[in-house]
Amino acid sequence: MGNAKALKFINFVLAFLWIYQGVVPKIIFINSDEIFVWQMIGLSFDYAKLAGRGSGIAEVIFGLLFLFSPHKYIHYLSILGLLDLLLLIGFLIPSTLISPYNPIVMNISMISLSIIYLLLLKEQTAHL
Repeated sequence: MGNAKALKFINFVLAFLWIYQGVVPKIIFINSDEIFVWQMIGLSFDYAKLAGRGSGIAEVIFGLLFLFSPHKYIHYLSILGLLDLLLLIGFLIPSTLISPYNPIVMNISMISLSIIYLLLLKEQTAHL
């Protein structure tokens, strides 16, 4: 039980980050890079905006899972998704990787939190 507070805190932080990333740059203020990525996949500008908002909604729902249905598999999905997104952005818009507050900083930080969560969870279940 010693890790319970840390595990809850990690879930809360990851929930906040996923929800923020879904709401602010995708739903409220549609980021031009977001539209560009969807257009590179082949969508028109209007459909790219819709897809951007749709991905924002998906990120909000995913973030809520960290709060209301925390499970180690959510962390595995987060790690996989963040690695995939980092590779996609690095391939499509490599210039973002050298800008301040870039995807490397955000994604590696979030991945690290999930890895710490999984390590703490394993340690906690080993003591039961």
